[in-house]
Amino acid sequence: MSDRAPVRRLAMLVGGGPAPGLNGVISSATIEAINNGIEVLGCQDGFKWLVKGETGRIRKLTIADTSFVYLKGGSILGTSRTNPAKNPEDMARVVDILRRLEIDALVTIGGDDTAFSCSQVYQHCNGSIRVAHVPKTIDNDIPRHYGVQIVRNLAEDARTTSRWYIIVSMGRAAGHLALGIGKASGAHLTIIPEEFGLRDNVPLDEICDLIIGSIIKRRSIGKFYGVAVLAEGLIEKIGEKELLRAMGANLGRYGSMERDEHGHLRLGEIEFSRMVRDYLKQRLEPLGIELTMIDKDLGYELRCADPIPFDAEYTRDLGYGAVRFLRSDASALYGAVISFSGGRMKPIPFADIINPHTKRMDPRLVDVGSESYASARSYMFRLEEADFSEPSKLATLVACTNLTPEQFQSRFGYLAKK
Repeated sequence: MSDRAPVRRLAMLVGGGPAPGLNGVISSATIEAINNGIEVLGCQDGFKWLVKGETGRIRKLTIADTSFVYLKGGSILGTSRTNPAKNPEDMARVVDILRRLEIDALVTIGGDDTAFSCSQVYQHCNGSIRVAHVPKTIDNDIPRHYGVQIVRNLAEDARTTSRWYIIVSMGRAAGHLALGIGKASGAHLTIIPEEFGLRDNVPLDEICDLIIGSIIKRRSIGKFYGVAVLAEGLIEKIGEKELLRAMGANLGRYGSMERDEHGHLRLGEIEFSRMVRDYLKQRLEPLGIELTMIDKDLGYELRCADPIPFDAEYTRDLGYGAVRFLRSDASALYGAVISFSGGRMKPIPFADIINPHTKRMDPRLVDVGSESYASARSYMFRLEEADFSEPSKLATLVACTNLTPEQFQSRFGYLAKK
């Protein structure tokens, strides 16, 4: 330990939307802290009540309270998207409460917005309160496990009833969850934001043409059913301007373009799968293709699932690691995001991981140049250059539409070039 006084009282809270494994972190951090003589206080609903200056929803946590919850989904401390860094008055109330309660250390559990919020708490306290942030993500094994089960069931339904399912998977910033679910469930097409690189305002027409290309390619081999998995983050890749162009006055039918306190579109308020399904129908009709499509948003049913063994183990490491960092000399020098690599805890200073321009952690994106992504792509049904350059392949595809070879080339050739 450093020359500073040891940690005596620790506060803990959860921010952002629910994600699997929250209780595992709460449990392990509480147990590790108490076993080292540290009192633990749990703040209900993230920063929601702290920014109001209320202390009535802060309670003492014990080993008896938390020892059993690491195998349960959800969060015994609740959560909220309240942003304490939104204005100075809110932040001042948060810091005042922490100081009045004689908090020595703070553990936050949440996404990139919560990471920035707690880094600002650390900054406003001038380092007098040690801070550790445990990153949560929806892109882990728990939602993949249950998501794959659901999509496999829907794939069998698609085969049995000769229909297509358009499934939108949770995951705002990256396509890991959608890609993992699509790959493990044998989906016929998965589309993620990363495949469009730095492009913004990706046309909704292009997203739909990728699906139509998959539909046509499967029809060319006598398969009239399929499953397409789309990452939720495609909404932000497409953008409000393009969605308004494509959907016009009908956009309001699919939800509202509201933003949360951190400036994010509330993706859960937008029925993206239904929007894509309806737009697909419009683009399929001129091709003479008729089929039944079912839309499905896959998200809320995954967020609070009970952890599978791997995740129960990993979240236990994270909670333990957070307390270990807070008790170390390093925590007297900087606040950090807790990570593990090769079984070893590696705290990453806020200054090294939070982008000063976006004021968020840069998300870990799918590497579309990797062999793992190439493997996923190789099992998808997508239009490729050979489908246009080899006359026999082109003829087979064209036969599934009412287009001429020239019209088909003009209509879909750009997909292969991209």
